Amino acid sequence: MSAPSQKDLANALRALAMDSVQKANSGHPGMPMGMADIAEVLWNQFLHHNPNNPHWVNRDRFVLSNGHGSMLLYALLHLTGYDLSLEDLKNFRQLHSKTPGHPEFGITPGVDTTTGPLGQGIANAVGMAIAEKALAARFNTEEFKLIDHYTYVFCGDGCLMEGISHEACSLAGTLELGKVILFYDDNGISIDGPVQGWFTENIPERFKAYGWNVIPEIDGHDPSSIAAAIAKAKQSSKPSILCCKTQIAFGSPNKANTAESHGSPLGEAEILLTKKALGIDYPAFEIPLDISAAWNKKSLGKKWEEEWNQQFETYQHKYPEKARQLQSYLSESLPENWKDLISEIANRWIMEEPVCATRKASQLVLNALLPHLPFLFGGSADLTGSNNTNWSNAKIFSKDNPLGDYLHYGVREFGMAAIMNGIALHGGLIPFGGTFLVFSDYARNAIRMSALMKQRVIYVMTHDSIGLGEDGPTHQPIEHLASLRLIPNLDLWRPAGPIETLIAWEQAIERREGPSVLALSRQNLAFDVLDKALLEKIRLGGYVLKAHNKARANIIGTGSELELAIKASEALDSIGIAVNVISIPCVSRFLRQNSAYRNSVLDPKLFSVVVEAGVSTGWFAFGNVKAVVGLDHFGESAPAKAIYQALGITSEAIVNQVKNLLGESV
Repeated sequence: MSAPSQKDLANALRALAMDSVQKANSGHPGMPMGMADIAEVLWNQFLHHNPNNPHWVNRDRFVLSNGHGSMLLYALLHLTGYDLSLEDLKNFRQLHSKTPGHPEFGITPGVDTTTGPLGQGIANAVGMAIAEKALAARFNTEEFKLIDHYTYVFCGDGCLMEGISHEACSLAGTLELGKVILFYDDNGISIDGPVQGWFTENIPERFKAYGWNVIPEIDGHDPSSIAAAIAKAKQSSKPSILCCKTQIAFGSPNKANTAESHGSPLGEAEILLTKKALGIDYPAFEIPLDISAAWNKKSLGKKWEEEWNQQFETYQHKYPEKARQLQSYLSESLPENWKDLISEIANRWIMEEPVCATRKASQLVLNALLPHLPFLFGGSADLTGSNNTNWSNAKIFSKDNPLGDYLHYGVREFGMAAIMNGIALHGGLIPFGGTFLVFSDYARNAIRMSALMKQRVIYVMTHDSIGLGEDGPTHQPIEHLASLRLIPNLDLWRPAGPIETLIAWEQAIERREGPSVLALSRQNLAFDVLDKALLEKIRLGGYVLKAHNKARANIIGTGSELELAIKASEALDSIGIAVNVISIPCVSRFLRQNSAYRNSVLDPKLFSVVVEAGVSTGWFAFGNVKAVVGLDHFGESAPAKAIYQALGITSEAIVNQVKNLLGESV
């Protein structure tokens, strides 16, 4: 009996894709059927991975940027031996299944990133390649190539239409990320039909302009052409794009090359016709044993990882310190004296009482912590001097200096955020990157993906209020604090001074289960926490800064407006009205505390007035908030002090709100 042909192996992918989508009565069969030949060549001849250990550090990464074709990936994972059974494939798109509608990191073994929002997978892959290049430069030697793997990406027309593909691919070309190989599924079809009416650019010329290695006009259904193109791409020092001409729903007599096959089941009758046309003679979900055996990579994957482990063992003996450092990077372990280090910095600052903008305080934190955290990888979207995301010994990461630990992302906020997701997903580096808070809108969907994938990504977002002043309403964030707080699993910290900034950084670095935003001021702030006993309470997200045993109300402040809350409390004290002052630098962290602690901070018997230079939306979720001194309209262009006064965000306004609510005459 002859061994299965490459056509047989590819058709197994098509069969599983058709059958699973049909059983679910939902999904996208066209792309898996069209890219099956490319996937077969890549996964059987080139991809190094270990189905026994989906987290093997030196595996090749595979990103399905056109994530709607998820059944292609699920079929690949099942056939090659991952913990994904036929029953899991039959459960495609069902509640609590391991085969959700789009690939989700952490749900399905072998899925390297969550994809579905088109184009972001490409950017994730660029981040993975950056991490690979950075770690290889730090730890590889002439003799040992411990970090040496590729990132392969499948994408379609939709991915390349999305603007983020331009941001990420432009940067990848500049950085010469030769370990990225992108397969463009050029099938000419999107949901609305043939793309000629809305997507006619010359993709090979576009990528040549980025500085990529372009391999055009590949027959996406000819295994030998595909293999030759991959081999050629692996020889290039530049990132490569393989432009593969394919037929969507390849093999379907009536639905190939149609938009109908993009996002709908083929139908039982059409599946029978397609299987007959392709020579698939086995029932649904019954892959012949010889085909299954040819696909299985468990033994080979085990061999590859064992060889790597043996290499690392020799490396440990020859370079024990470098080996220890590599293990530290990969585990992203904090120093044993981590808490002592934070306390030492806090003690020094409490004595010095530094008065500065929190963006400057953030830079002071970086200068103090980065020597102890070499796996932090920083950057900014062309706002380094404004974000203060650089530190005294930062080294620029570039094509010529992969040892660098700071990346100039250029004006690419969305790209930066999605690239940082890829860096975090790769492992070994903790990424942080800066922009203005108002530009979080550009990056929002990638921030959401950080939270969805539970990735430790740190967003440093400065110029957090009307306090940025003269740049005016286009740059003044109004709704952004409230908007970001709506994203589940995202911690937004808005510190009021250096100590709160230090704790915000500490908590963001410690937090392994999700991303954090640090919203920082442009203008200098006079306030800081000078009581070391409050450090632990800051970590809880909210605390009583100033308590009064005869308090009649609470004043809640965040960030730069906490100063106003304190001034208002002093003014009220002078006329015999006692109030508590509450700082809530991180609303989500505070709300995660138990009710006893929350009630100890916000006495439910007292009403609260909030002051924050942003929309009032969200604050009334705190049951005892009766008024918000905020801003429910856009700002103005003026110096910070003048605009706060003109827009009514003042201590006097807070005093008046408290007095009105108490029934006192104003």
